[in-house]
Amino acid sequence: MHILIAPNAFKNSLDASRVALAIQDGLKLSKLKCTTECFPIADGGDGTGSLIMERCKGKIIWKEVHDPLGRKIKSLFGLIDNGKTAVIEMADASGLRLLKKDELNPMRASSFGTGELMKFALDEGVTKIILAMGGSATVDGGCGILSTLGISFLDDAGKPLPAIPESLANMSKVDITSIDKRVLDCEIVILCDVDNKLLGPQGSAHVFGPQKGATAEMIPLLDGFLTNLAKISTEQSGINMADIKHGGAAGGAAAGLHIWLNAKLVNGIDTFLSLTNFDRVLQNAGLVITGEGSIDEQTLLGKGPYGVAVKAKARNIPVIGLAGKIPLEPNTELQQYFDALISINNELTDTATAISNTEKNLIRTATIVGDLIALDNN
Repeated sequence: MHILIAPNAFKNSLDASRVALAIQDGLKLSKLKCTTECFPIADGGDGTGSLIMERCKGKIIWKEVHDPLGRKIKSLFGLIDNGKTAVIEMADASGLRLLKKDELNPMRASSFGTGELMKFALDEGVTKIILAMGGSATVDGGCGILSTLGISFLDDAGKPLPAIPESLANMSKVDITSIDKRVLDCEIVILCDVDNKLLGPQGSAHVFGPQKGATAEMIPLLDGFLTNLAKISTEQSGINMADIKHGGAAGGAAAGLHIWLNAKLVNGIDTFLSLTNFDRVLQNAGLVITGEGSIDEQTLLGKGPYGVAVKAKARNIPVIGLAGKIPLEPNTELQQYFDALISINNELTDTATAISNTEKNLIRTATIVGDLIALDNN
């Protein structure tokens, strides 16, 4: 039997590559005679860009940019398709992982550095930019990126404002007269891993603000800033910014770039699997093992394991999903795509302990899976 191991990252624990290797190690320890191939996946979240570059054998380019708080850092982007397409991961310039916990403050954090990477990519002559937006530290509606590319945000007196939410609360107009014209001739594709729209209880500020450091007092201020941005953008562009599916991704940057740069917002996992030629690898598999920190009803909205399972089931290949958390009761919709869902946790424990034991639990669970399949084959 040939097993394709195609998991997503387990958030706050292991990246997708380490998850795949742990599952592979577990299968090797089992009694099952099999061959394996690791194909770690991503759906637009943190780590997507590096996996695309690895699979597409891209060229890495390092540049100096500004982090979310305006400090100079070394960051990178990649070139694929013979240099015609740039791959940029927002987290590499504007990510949570660049800040210490006590530095998180989405009222002052900017996506400016991601815009700098886009400008550097345009300097390379690219005609397409693929943006993976997961893991950002910002809730700025993409204003930092847009400001880097020549767009200004003006107050009532026509004075430009700093492109951070704290200042943009007083914005009354978006000025695009000085936009870098090259970006308008460049296809921009944003890989989205969430469906959330921009505003309200399920919007950027309320759902994602807290993980970026937003306090209870900040959340209504951030939502108010985004509401004002949406109102102005809608009036000037004629497109309702608040109604855009995926628009809440990366603190509203997806919506901002869609409105002002005509960026295409696409399902992250479908695009990832297409870019990396997943179908070619899948055709040799007799079994697919995928996984993520949690597999539940939300997975069916377009998360990584679901995208993998859809592809596998189209070829009648069985799919096993491994996760830290699965539904307590059987779910008929999930059962259509996953032949078995298995929690890797085997004892009651707190979340922090479970996360710290992820690798060990993946190896143990994969060994059990291999042994069970071996029994069935006897």
